[in-house]
Amino acid sequence: MASDVRSGRDAGADDTAPDARSALARACRDALSDGGVLAVRIPGFAPRVPQQQLSMAIAETVEDRVVLLAEAGTGTGKTFAYLVPALLSGLKTIVSTGTRALQDQLYHRDLPRVRDALGIGVKTSLLKGRANYLCKYRLEKSKGEPRFTSKDQITQFQRIVAWSGRTRMGDLAELDALPEDSPLLPMVTSTTDNCLGSECPFWDDCFVVQARQRAQAADVVVVNHHLLLADLALKQEGFGEILPGAQVFVVDEAHQLPELAAQFFGEGLSARPLVEVARDAVAECKTTTGALAVLQGPARSLEEATRELRAAMEPLPPRGTRWRAMQESGVFDALGALDDALCAFIDALAPLREAAPGFDSCHARALDNRARLLRWAPPDFSRRRELAGDEDDEGAQLRAELPMHETAVESAVAGAEDASQDDEDAKPDPRAWDVRWYELSPRGFRLQRTPLDVSGPLRNHREQSRAAWVFTSATLAVAGGFDHLSVRLGLDAPRTLLAPSPFDWPRQALCYLPQRMPEPNSRDYTAAVIDIVRPVLEASGGRAFVLFASHRALREASELLRNGSVPCPWPLFVQGEAPRSVLLQRFRDSGNGVLLGAASFREGVDVAGDALSVVIIDKLPFAAPDDPVFEARLDAIRREGGNPFRDEQLPQAVIALKQGVGRLIRTETDRGVLVLCDPRLIGKSYGRTFLDSLPPFARTRSLADVQAFFADGTPPEPAS
Repeated sequence: MASDVRSGRDAGADDTAPDARSALARACRDALSDGGVLAVRIPGFAPRVPQQQLSMAIAETVEDRVVLLAEAGTGTGKTFAYLVPALLSGLKTIVSTGTRALQDQLYHRDLPRVRDALGIGVKTSLLKGRANYLCKYRLEKSKGEPRFTSKDQITQFQRIVAWSGRTRMGDLAELDALPEDSPLLPMVTSTTDNCLGSECPFWDDCFVVQARQRAQAADVVVVNHHLLLADLALKQEGFGEILPGAQVFVVDEAHQLPELAAQFFGEGLSARPLVEVARDAVAECKTTTGALAVLQGPARSLEEATRELRAAMEPLPPRGTRWRAMQESGVFDALGALDDALCAFIDALAPLREAAPGFDSCHARALDNRARLLRWAPPDFSRRRELAGDEDDEGAQLRAELPMHETAVESAVAGAEDASQDDEDAKPDPRAWDVRWYELSPRGFRLQRTPLDVSGPLRNHREQSRAAWVFTSATLAVAGGFDHLSVRLGLDAPRTLLAPSPFDWPRQALCYLPQRMPEPNSRDYTAAVIDIVRPVLEASGGRAFVLFASHRALREASELLRNGSVPCPWPLFVQGEAPRSVLLQRFRDSGNGVLLGAASFREGVDVAGDALSVVIIDKLPFAAPDDPVFEARLDAIRREGGNPFRDEQLPQAVIALKQGVGRLIRTETDRGVLVLCDPRLIGKSYGRTFLDSLPPFARTRSLADVQAFFADGTPPEPAS
């Protein structure tokens, strides 16, 4: 599978000798060395051998136009390691990061520092998805609309209007006080569905168009994974590309890519776009005489049918795939009513398409929504409508275009109820199956089709690009191997590199594995975790993250710490009680706080220094059993003769654990204790895989060692 052509752990002197490397690799090493331009021109820069090794490996990947999988341990400095060869190569480079926050940090802070230090005058560009940019057309349409539900929304909208007159880039990140989940955002941004394209009266001043033009002209373009994958998905469908062609792609936080790719190569339908298209069509009626009389009724019926479908789904579990439960609860009837409402809405819009571009856009969006509904709906739904004479020619055509394996999708989920034995011999490669599932929110729903394997489209795009590809993260390898991620990304024998963390782990950190813990599925497990946690927190004086595998355990722990026989004496911050950014800032400011979090606090969180000195993890982070896509993937592995636990569950859990562990030590001067409560690390054979994948901590099973670590700073001897 993956070939370890050059490992950062055993790279010898010959490997880094001047005559063993290309000119670009040597230039990268020199720039990052002691006395190099980065050390001279960037205050606080510290040369690191693993960083130099990583940068040289990336340089040779760029020159050879091949693929590199590189795990860069915490503190390696991977951002500078890939920016230096990208800038020195002179090749057009796209750098993709995991989140918009990391994207902004890379573009506004790291990239300018490296570029200026190298003295290279390259053009750079920041490109985000269209939902991040102000849409002047939709802003104008929203003025005077009775959609505001509070004075606060009116005030925020007025701030957006005032800002719109002075912004040059139209990036909504410039509005610091605007929440990421603000209900105003859909009113002032566009989607691929509602964008009018070149027919928009504001086309010449469109911020999205301008951002793409800047990207076309830039040498280095910084994007995020969502935009990168949206581009790949659009290319697959033949609609052209968002991103400019590039010779080098650097994918940072690459461990996130397979799951995100599954979202983008699938498709879904949710309540919000159905309601929005109805309301947008009514809003368009202002400028067309007689249109309101034609559209108001069908639009209102579409909104009502959407609400009735959500009501019909109320008895179902929050997420799942079970067609039989849907049929018994009346969901099929509600789906039929929604389809009828969509058809009536489409028919009402059809004669108005020539009256205004907005009507034509709404008509196209409604058609797309109906196609998504029919492609998602179970076979019984379509057969019943066909027998009843309810499916029109257009619906039959949409159904005829479905992949041949759609009728067997349900059998891809473990424990499926309705798949017949007759389908067994006709099933295609299980890895190509889609799984159809739903998810309920308090006021809405999502109907989703998700592919179980995205390696094919990712491989095809990578090969067609003929570019160099670098996939890097602090958490890619499992027990030193890259096979798991290689398979999911569709990589055949990529180059690999393990660049170890430069931190002195045996002296800076201690891993505590408590004794006499109950089984993780026992009723009193969370209480036992809190009993173990208290003396550790007393030794550290708080300053801890306590990370839970479930929100239920998090809530139980919060109750025990707040209202137990001995209330928590440290400031307590609980996920869900405030936005994540607010909780983190309060935690930092407190100096001795205890933060209780779940999966979202395992990555993308950086608290350096004394404020965070303990990370406690209650259980090994195996994926939740209620994830229908994950369960379908496990079943597909089983059908192919693989081992679901070994091939999928274990590697995924190892990577998730490494993410959580990575919160502890962020700089060369940090010190801290990692507490892994799960007894399976010692009691199960697979526990060794987890432990072998972690940094080289000193390990102990004694609380006294933890207390001594904080009392006098002396860790025990490293574990053998």
